[in-house]
Amino acid sequence: MKTARLAPFLFVFLWSTGFVGAKYGLPYADPFIFLSVRIFIAAGILFIAARFMHAQIALSRSEINKSALIGLFLHAFYLGGVFFAISKGVSAGVAAVITSLQPVFVSILAVKVLGEKLRWSQFAGLVTGLIGVVLVLGPSFDSSVSTVGIAAVFVALLGSTTATLMQKKFGAGIPMLAGTAYQYLAAGLVLGIAAIATGGTRIDLTPKFAGAMIWLIFALSVGAVLLLLRLLNNGSAASVSSLFYLVPPATAIEAYVLFGEKVNTQGFLGIGITALGVWLVIRRTN
Repeated sequence: MKTARLAPFLFVFLWSTGFVGAKYGLPYADPFIFLSVRIFIAAGILFIAARFMHAQIALSRSEINKSALIGLFLHAFYLGGVFFAISKGVSAGVAAVITSLQPVFVSILAVKVLGEKLRWSQFAGLVTGLIGVVLVLGPSFDSSVSTVGIAAVFVALLGSTTATLMQKKFGAGIPMLAGTAYQYLAAGLVLGIAAIATGGTRIDLTPKFAGAMIWLIFALSVGAVLLLLRLLNNGSAASVSSLFYLVPPATAIEAYVLFGEKVNTQGFLGIGITALGVWLVIRRTN
């Protein structure tokens, strides 16, 4: 029971470090080839893990197609958009705050697509969380932000929103390890083609790049993604998506610790308001 309660907060921590990992690794590799290599390796690890654990590996054609479609949106569109945006100069904070709008879109669409009910307290929590996120990262926006980069972040937002709804609608019945591995194979192929098509195949094998790659593979592509899929299988799309509101504040704290980026009074106020918003969405009612 305690482990289940800690799972959402572990997910937030792991997912937030993805922006830090991108900041460390992108100076040494082009974004699409970086991601393609990363998730191909992650796919291999998951297939090996499934074999070792005697989990189902062979999937039906329908399950493979569904997994590939989820992977296209969650990994190619979401991760590809975020990494491309950061490579174009968009700060990790701005990317985090835009993609954290996902709970709003998921919660609204889940009512129509999944038939989920949205309580008034949950709606209030979504609005409260959005206000908190804006307070934390609002000062990050300025006129010098890349227009192409911002557009890429909105593509990422579209990808994560669509993937969340698809996973909740028809992904729960697919074996998790094999299904995620097939997600990665499909997304890795698309990202690899994008890297070749754009001429972005540069990789500089430096210690910082290697460290970022190792962390992103094991902590994000294996740990955080499997946690996300498990949370979606066990909870509502609205409740799980609300956790993304905590990612920008967590990223801001990590940036302060690792890079010395200061969090002002407004930022700490925003973190508190964001936490209140998430509590309103995920709290249980009798």
